[in-house]
Amino acid sequence: MTPFRMQPSPDPVLAYATGACTLGLVLVAAGGKGIRAILLGDNTDTLVRDLRTRFPHAELLASNDGCGGYLAEVIRLIEAPDHATALPLDPRGTAFQRRVWQALRTIPAGETRSYADVARCIGTPGAVRSVASACAANPIAVAIPCHRVVRADGALSGYRWGVVRKQRLLQQEAAR
Repeated sequence: MTPFRMQPSPDPVLAYATGACTLGLVLVAAGGKGIRAILLGDNTDTLVRDLRTRFPHAELLASNDGCGGYLAEVIRLIEAPDHATALPLDPRGTAFQRRVWQALRTIPAGETRSYADVARCIGTPGAVRSVASACAANPIAVAIPCHRVVRADGALSGYRWGVVRKQRLLQQEAAR
């Protein structure tokens, strides 16, 4: 697992591609340093609007080659969660968010952790709500697996791309 870049810098251009998967549609956007967003949804226009909202200063260009093959690799990751991948991820967020996102990447496919578990893992046991906020701000679905974080009682809670998708992801992972 590669660590995230720590110095945020704006991408003047983001290439993006969309494709179908068992979860609906997926949009992958990449800049010069790697994948900046993986978004899930049901409508291409809505996904592109979400991307534009997240990156208002970037020029968005539809990719003819699936973002250099990243789209195919992300779909493979969705369909086969235990598939090893070395996708170059370049999420941007606060230092705290990046610590949470890095911790999420250590949760094995098929397992879950509570928000409190993640807070303890990063050394801030009182920051349960902040962990939940960092999960909600995660721009990179599946590759930064915020879907593996559940409530303390094990129940599913909110997921940026819908609780039904979260449940399906967890079921796919458990079945492998």
